[in-house]
Amino acid sequence: MLASVPAATLLGVTGHPVQVEVHVGNGLPSLSIVGLPDASCREARDRVRAAVLSSDLDWPPHRITVNLAPSALHKLGTGLDLALAVGVLVATGTVPAEAVARWAFLGELGLDGSVRSVRGMVPLVAGVRDLVDGVVVAPAAAAEAGVIPGLEVRCASTLTELVAALRVERPWPDLPEAPVVEEPPPPDIADVRGQALGRRAMEIAAAGGHHVLLAGPPGSGKTLLATRLPGLLPDLDDDVALEVTQIHSAAGATPSTGLVRRPPFRAPHHTASAVALIGGGTVAMRPGEVSCAHGGVLFCDELGEFPPSVLDALRQPLEDGVVRVSRARAAVTYPARFQLVAATNPCPCGPAPGGCRCSESSRGRYLRRLSGPLLDRFDLRVEIDRPEPGDLLGGEPGEPTSVVAGRVRRARARGAERGVTCNALLPTPKLDRWAPLTPSARRLLEALMRDGRLSGRGVERIRRVARTAADLDGRDGPLDDEQVAIALALRSSAGTAALGVAS
Repeated sequence: MLASVPAATLLGVTGHPVQVEVHVGNGLPSLSIVGLPDASCREARDRVRAAVLSSDLDWPPHRITVNLAPSALHKLGTGLDLALAVGVLVATGTVPAEAVARWAFLGELGLDGSVRSVRGMVPLVAGVRDLVDGVVVAPAAAAEAGVIPGLEVRCASTLTELVAALRVERPWPDLPEAPVVEEPPPPDIADVRGQALGRRAMEIAAAGGHHVLLAGPPGSGKTLLATRLPGLLPDLDDDVALEVTQIHSAAGATPSTGLVRRPPFRAPHHTASAVALIGGGTVAMRPGEVSCAHGGVLFCDELGEFPPSVLDALRQPLEDGVVRVSRARAAVTYPARFQLVAATNPCPCGPAPGGCRCSESSRGRYLRRLSGPLLDRFDLRVEIDRPEPGDLLGGEPGEPTSVVAGRVRRARARGAERGVTCNALLPTPKLDRWAPLTPSARRLLEALMRDGRLSGRGVERIRRVARTAADLDGRDGPLDDEQVAIALALRSSAGTAALGVAS
């Protein structure tokens, strides 16, 4: 009496296929689970037995051995409960083996026999996509499971319903209708008044995928500008949308509307730990905020209040677009291609009305939290001053998000012709082809490098920003002094000067 039922386990943001092998043989009544299960998997023996008995089904008075293959992979969570119960019922002849062939079973069992959803349903279904024809899940997980194309999705709310459907005693329950959720429109950049430089910086950042540092006193509109950036970005393409949906599902935050089409916006608090920001953990390797912002925007408000070790942990994902976390039990890789937008005050007091009141030592400690290598990764560094009262109380609103987003889409279409989704991803070897310089622009950058005001990385970022500014204006050809000057002004304006660092 042997049965094998497909299922999956979650590690990081990836679902790994698991074969739940069940053997029922002679011996003292018992149930043992092997194959590197964690504590929640081992506890399934009690949940499954209670669920079977509560469903008025017979539990075999024999020795039951369950192997979770492959045995070298650690199994986490309660998502194997349903497959284990089905395996026991198939091994004892309660359910015919042909009824479960080419079907995966994903879900947790309650003691009353109810079938429940588990975290990470989208990557779990993706993990078995190439091995089965369909999946059986809880009704609450049907919308998530349906995100993965090419698989039939069936659901059952109880173990009793599932067994009756497998025996063809009753039809499969209907899938629940996906709720109709109207997403609210994104905040409109027209709400930002009196910040022409900040609006221009957000437009260039959206068009080129550039990282932005906004420096200025409280109340100057830094957060207002940052929250308007996602509305300027185009919808995610199919591949990125599926990646983002799998990440959010693994984090337990999947929307019920299917694929995540709009770029996400994440704003962690400055007390967040490095694990919360980057991801990881001991047993449950969860994605962090940088991965949840994949394809969208990560906003770090009050950048100077973040611990320096947490800020420096951002440097590697900013360069590579992925996060690699290694632990004793496993090593995982999370996607983390995001735009970083940060806001900071020039000093701890803000500065306060009437001028800065900070001592030199407190100001120095505040500035030392922001390392030079991290600041060097910001393409745009913009000083934001408090707007004039007339602009706030009676000024004309600027262009709405719909108009600016149209220019951003056209600029990104130019970047797509170069083989990249945005100019910030232009590889260094191709800069001479796609962002060439006129002789005068080259001499300007050379002079700044000789003075030590620009690093090699800084020059590359200046060229990418200048290329974006030219794309927004619909201009081709080599980058001239005007476009390079715009990029220099946005990179080394007082966003840099206020923090006392070089470009």
